[in-house]
Amino acid sequence: MKHYRSLHQCVLAGSLSVGLVLAPLSVAMAYENALFSLKNRWEHSTTQLAETQRREALKSLTDEAKLLAEQHPDEADVLIWQGIVLASYAREQSGLGALGSAGDARDVLERALELDPEGGNGSAYVTLGALYDRAPGWPLGFGNDETAESMFQRALEIRPDGIDANYYYATYLEEAGERQAARRHAERAANGNARDSRQASDEALRQQAQTLQRRL
Repeated sequence: MKHYRSLHQCVLAGSLSVGLVLAPLSVAMAYENALFSLKNRWEHSTTQLAETQRREALKSLTDEAKLLAEQHPDEADVLIWQGIVLASYAREQSGLGALGSAGDARDVLERALELDPEGGNGSAYVTLGALYDRAPGWPLGFGNDETAESMFQRALEIRPDGIDANYYYATYLEEAGERQAARRHAERAANGNARDSRQASDEALRQQAQTLQRRL
């Protein structure tokens, strides 16, 4: 009987150990599945939908991304995607609404960089660069050309052939009057490598980069 109790206790302890190991794995899988779904729907919304539908879809995604970030506040990839969705929604808005969403996106992405200095293989830096480039400057907003350029350059250090990093930096350089440098980065964007997880959006940016090349 003593031997039976010892065996039973061992089995019970083993079962508890397996449960403790599997519990965090289940949580991780759940958030990764939710994030994968969010990414796919963002990709579809930004590349396939008409303006009005796109705005409504992105508004819904911002709510979903916020909830996911509240559930997983220490996961950099969740925060990065919340920032990307917010930045995309800001582009569809106007006035104070756009500035508010852009500011929220900036704050979320800067928190993400504290957790992951690589910024999701440079994605956070690209989005921050675009936000600092497009937002109005003080006193209305947080726009800052020097910060925008430093963000683009950091993204290119991490992913020099990135279509997004090169395209958005090219548009920044064009606006700054640096046409030769803008042409160079537009060419790199046009010839860059589309990411497996961002095929549709990267290919859309490639087309815009080709248009920019012709204009330059």
